Amino acid sequence: QVPLVESGGGLVQAGGSLRLSCEASGRTFSRYAMGWFRQAPGAEREFVATTSWTGDITYYGDSVKGRFTISRDNAKNTVYLHMSKLKPEDTAVYYCTAGLVLGTTPGIYGYWGQGTQVTVSS
Repeated sequence: QVPLVESGGGLVQAGGSLRLSCEASGRTFSRYAMGWFRQAPGAEREFVATTSWTGDITYYGDSVKGRFTISRDNAKNTVYLHMSKLKPEDTAVYYCTAGLVLGTTPGIYGYWGQGTQVTVSS
C-alpha cells in the first residue's frame, strides 16, 4: 500500500500559480513512478504529468507543457506539481498517483489519492 494525500488546491485567478503536494507513506515511495491526473466535471480523467522514481524522467500532457512542472523529494516522500499561467480550463480535481511503471494512462497506476480541487477563475 502507498497511501497518498494531496494538498495545495484552491481558488486562483487566471494567470496565477499554485503548487500541489502529494505526500506518500511507506518505505518504498522512492521506487515508485509518481504522477498527476485531473478530472473536470463530466470529463474523463486526463493525464497531467509523471516522473520516474529517480526524478530524471518526466512527461507532461500537451495541455500543460511549458506551464506545469512535476518534481519529487524522496527524502520527504513528496511529489509536487508546480502550476503556473493557470487557465480556467485547468479547473478540475487533481489526483496524485503512484505506480511501478512510468506512463501516461491511468490504468497503469495502482495507487490514487482522494484528490484536491483546483479552481481557476477568469
